[in-house]
Amino acid sequence: MSEDDFSVPEAEEAGEGTLALPLPRENPELIGHEAAEAAFLAAYNARRLPHAWLVAGPAGVGKASFAFRAARFLLAQQEAGGLLGDMAPPTALTIAPDHPAFRLVASGAHPDLLVVERGWDEKRKRLRSEIVVDDARATAAFLHLTPSQGAWRVVIVDGADDMNRNAANALLKVLEEPPKRAVLFLTSESPGRLLPTIRSRCRILYMNGLPQDTVVAAIRRYMPGFGADDAATLAQLAGGSIGRARSLAAQDGLAVQHGLFDLLGGLPKLPGESLHAFAEKLVRGEGSGFRLLADLLPRAVAATAMLGLGREPAASPSERVILARLAAHRSPAHWVELWRRIGQLFAAADGIELDRKAVVLDAFFALEDAVR
Repeated sequence: MSEDDFSVPEAEEAGEGTLALPLPRENPELIGHEAAEAAFLAAYNARRLPHAWLVAGPAGVGKASFAFRAARFLLAQQEAGGLLGDMAPPTALTIAPDHPAFRLVASGAHPDLLVVERGWDEKRKRLRSEIVVDDARATAAFLHLTPSQGAWRVVIVDGADDMNRNAANALLKVLEEPPKRAVLFLTSESPGRLLPTIRSRCRILYMNGLPQDTVVAAIRRYMPGFGADDAATLAQLAGGSIGRARSLAAQDGLAVQHGLFDLLGGLPKLPGESLHAFAEKLVRGEGSGFRLLADLLPRAVAATAMLGLGREPAASPSERVILARLAAHRSPAHWVELWRRIGQLFAAADGIELDRKAVVLDAFFALEDAVR
């Protein structure tokens, strides 16, 4: 499931701690990306629709939701040129949920839409780590077929960064000789990782992180169990991504953040029993808490360095007080070096399978040494 969705139908209820979001293919809304929608419509209405669009931006801001929204719009058209007679040009990509194109896309059954993403590894019983060449080759044969229900055939490569070299080269061949009445959407968090020849053949749409108040509003709307303060903290941690806010909520991210700052607030003394209990809780199960701390703790250290440099980090008022006190103990250069060391420590835990609880303890001991 992509993180790139951030809206839920009014009828769907979200419980406390859960951001209930539909799959991007089911999402009827797009929040905060009016410029991207306007750019696509302008090209469509001018009858100059590029055959390939690279939708780039951070995880969870709505890239896949935009791709499916634009795909539904195209698949609902009965004429390829863009306009029908004297009809006014469309001003939005909205397709009603009861429209046949919407229903077919939502169910994954539209015959003129192909979605390419990481496939299922039957041997390992998990998603593959990359998009393989066979997945990419399927796009050429698909796009050369005649549309069966409307004017267009559409391919969405969701997570184009995941293509291996062979898959990327196979897709490049399609982009070099695109068939008529065919449009491709590639979503990417890191467009710099794609082949330059792929980027050069796409119209690029950049989708930036959303304003914090937009993320807060979405959290309050779809997670009514969160109060105003917690919603603001969750939005601040999400960094403009409602998809990330959902992920943080699912991983009990606020509890990890509060536990982290409880310990930071006690420095230079670390309560041994509380620290061990915190570390033990993080490494239970599949280790999602550990991975979350691997993001939040270096971020807190980086924020400490920023305060030492006179810059304001993204932090709540109470967190800022704690970080400012820590910043006074050492130079910004020291905190930057500690940020690097802690990041390497957490990375090594995955690379060479270090004891994860020991990694958490060592990271906090390094912080303790820094403020003595």
